[in-house]
Amino acid sequence: MAASNGTKRSGQGDFDFFMGRWTVRHRRLTARLQGCDAWEEFEGTAVARPLWGGQANVDEIEADTPSGPLRGLTLRIFEPASGQWRLYWANGAKGVLDQPMVGAFAEGRGEFYSHELFEGQGVLVRYVWSGITPSACRWEQAFSPDGGRTWETNWVMDFARRAER
Repeated sequence: MAASNGTKRSGQGDFDFFMGRWTVRHRRLTARLQGCDAWEEFEGTAVARPLWGGQANVDEIEADTPSGPLRGLTLRIFEPASGQWRLYWANGAKGVLDQPMVGAFAEGRGEFYSHELFEGQGVLVRYVWSGITPSACRWEQAFSPDGGRTWETNWVMDFARRAER
């Protein structure tokens, strides 16, 4: 994407909107890739902060879910050469960084993809960031067992900015 003066847009500031404190409304399928339509809903918090002058950032998510506490961390690193971000998720229950989701923003929407194993099955995973305003945004996760022909959205997080103290 080019900036208005004809130069190529770097993308390094794409996650600037997300820095700060958030209240998070989670909606997550209780079973994935099984035709399930039962969702669990719960609230939590998120705190995001920049690193390396904005070339990287990290957020921490905490929530009490119906199945127990959730502690998560996302490390995002911008690669200037490609103009893409790499997003590394870690769940406190596992204690490891997952392989990165890779992608970028275009026209106010961020899409990030990775191939992963889910319960022994290879799936394509997609994260989408959308509905971005100064006070709100949405993140969605979807799995595709058929290479992207069909998608099952299985986790949605709606973020509302918290007042700074």
